[in-house]
Order: sequence, then structure tokens, then C-alpha cells
Amino acid sequence: MIKPYYEENGITIYHGDCREILPELEPVDLVLTSPPYDDLREYGGHKFDYISAINAIYPIVNNGGICVWIVGDGTNNGSETGTSFKQALYFIGKGLKLHDTMIYYKESPPLTHKRYEQHFEYMFVFCNGTIKTFNPIKAKKNWQDQRKIKAIRREKDGSSDIGFAGQQEDKIIGNVWKYNIGGGHVTKDKVAYLHPAIFPEKLAHDHIYSWSNPNDTVLDPMMGSGTALKIAKQLNRKAIGIEIEEKYCEIAVKRLAQGVLDFAS
Repeated sequence: MIKPYYEENGITIYHGDCREILPELEPVDLVLTSPPYDDLREYGGHKFDYISAINAIYPIVNNGGICVWIVGDGTNNGSETGTSFKQALYFIGKGLKLHDTMIYYKESPPLTHKRYEQHFEYMFVFCNGTIKTFNPIKAKKNWQDQRKIKAIRREKDGSSDIGFAGQQEDKIIGNVWKYNIGGGHVTKDKVAYLHPAIFPEKLAHDHIYSWSNPNDTVLDPMMGSGTALKIAKQLNRKAIGIEIEEKYCEIAVKRLAQGVLDFAS
């Protein structure tokens, strides 16, 4: 059994290649990761092969568990590669169900050329069998116009459910999630910015809350700066991170050592 790089209070970090480490681990309830797609960033000279990575990842998803795969496409000669779709189809070919195709909408997108600004990445939500856990995030719906009666819903028994002006109700939010990626918004941990590509702590929070419960195990097989592990700790989940670059393992340990902090807004 491979020795952990770090282990404390239900949080474990392994330094190495996830393809070699994952076969030694027990299945987990939630995989949340963002792979280094299309060579858009330098990761110590390591090349990412999505086929071998997915082959190692899909067996680790528990029955009823979820894998959230956050990915976008690079451009080649001015055209998008379509890598994200190839990866999604490969997961499906391995037997996972595509539960949802969600959008990670960036409020502050990078500049593009000869095309509209690239505002989003895909968040493919795969499930192994029938989904076990869904804790929906809800928001208040408040009618704003001047009509007294806003909506009428006819129930099976013939009765009517009528909405009135000023009446609020909880409503499950949509599958397009917006986050500000400007400096200081992704995280308040300055050390995290030594990693070239970090996703917002709020994004990790929303997925971990949605698809797992306290004491479940969350895995990020391409951990990076450790965002998923930090938020899993906040939400009282167990967590496993695997990272091939040791300097990023060091960053993750420093973030975890800071204690449980509020994520950036």
C-alpha cells in the first residue's frame, strides 16, 4: 500500500500518479476534479492522457456515487478541439450515466480572438447506477410585477395552488452556476495562487454539498492546490487528494493547516 504524503482527521493526500494509486483505494462517494485538459497549462512536464485517467477513475465511484468532471476545450488553428465531448462519451462508454451537463460560467472570462468571449466550462455529472444523494441548492423566488395572482397550478385532486404578489417560495436553482474568477474571489488563500489553474472554492462547496453527505468520502484524483479537500473538510466530509506534482501537495497541506475558513465570495 502506498504511503500517504499527508494524513490527518479524515483527510489524506497522496503524491504520485492517480493511475497507479487509485487501484489501491476503496470506492468513494464523490469524485470532484478538473483535469489539465488540452495542454493549456504546464504541469511539470507531465502529459495528461484522458483515456488512462478515466480508466482508473470510473471504477472508484461507489454504487450510486457521482463523478463531477470539470473541463473545457482548447483551440487548434482557431477551432475548438471538442476534447470535452470525447471525454464525456468515454465515461458513458465505460458504463457511467450522464446525470447532468452543467455549466461553470465565469463572470470574468479570459480574452479571446476572432470569437465571442469564452465564458464557460462544462461540468459533466456522471452517476454510477441510480443516484444515491442529491441535496438541492435552493433560492427564493419572489414575484416582482403588479399582478395579484402570479401562477395557478392545478393539483391531481382538482385543487389549485395560487401564487400571490410578494409571496416567496424556495426553488431549486438551475444548472448554470456563475462564479467570479477575478483575483481574491476564487479563494482568500494567497498560497493557492502558486498553482496555475484553481477553481473557485464556492464551486467546490456547491458540488460537495449537492452530491454527498457528512462523513461521505470525496476524492480529487488531480488535486492541484487542494480546493476540494479544503471544502470537504469544512463540510465534514472525508477527503482524498492525489497530485503528481509535489509542490502542489505542499500548497494543499498549507491550506488545510490554516483551519476551517469561510470560502471566498
